[in-house]
Amino acid sequence: MHPLFSLNGKSALVTGGTRGIGLAIARLYGQAGARLVISSESREDCQRAVAELGEEGIDAQACPADLADREQVLALAGEASEVDVLVCNAGVAAHFCPLHSLDEAQWRTTLGVNLESALWLTGALLPGMAKRGGGSVVLMASIAGVRGNKALGAYGLSKAALAQLARNLAVEWGPANIRVNAISPGVIQTEFARPLTDNPEVMQRRLALTPLRRVGVADEVAALALLLAAPGGAFICGQNLIVDGGTTIGDGN
Repeated sequence: MHPLFSLNGKSALVTGGTRGIGLAIARLYGQAGARLVISSESREDCQRAVAELGEEGIDAQACPADLADREQVLALAGEASEVDVLVCNAGVAAHFCPLHSLDEAQWRTTLGVNLESALWLTGALLPGMAKRGGGSVVLMASIAGVRGNKALGAYGLSKAALAQLARNLAVEWGPANIRVNAISPGVIQTEFARPLTDNPEVMQRRLALTPLRRVGVADEVAALALLLAAPGGAFICGQNLIVDGGTTIGDGN
């Protein structure tokens, strides 16, 4: 591993780290030399992911937590107290409906997992990170947060706020050598995106808007997450970096 992309001697916490983009990030961080803590709501998923990584020669510690529960989030922060890299990747998009159709419980779950858990984790972990000389935070946003969508309003709102959280935290913690950035993926071939990728009509419209005419894969997002955590990304701070094959810059022509 080139020194610009090495995480040797660093420790990393990846939430939502048991599948899809999160597992791809955990795997790449492990290959780059990081000590890993991965978290998911499901203990079984955590154990499966740790075993899968172990078969590849990557050691990881599992810390299950329900990120909609503040007490569990703070307990997770306590378990992984001395991290150099924090990746807030966990997210939910369970409610495909207009905003006026959301009930209070759906709204609270969406905001709790997608936004508030990142606020709670950074609040708990960044003071210690600053005392140890700095670090990196990667918040997983979405292109749903940079444009409107009739079915993903709550999800988009939470992800737009997450990108703003990255900017605010970058201003607050940059003087302590903590870099905070967001990544906004487009459609990535994961289980999370199957409601979109399994729908031919949706995909026909989406690919017509995407200059590269394909969906992404998780490793393409993980590669950027590695850059943001490693020395090669040491002067990138407060940005929302879009990984979407050009979807957000195309007009379909």
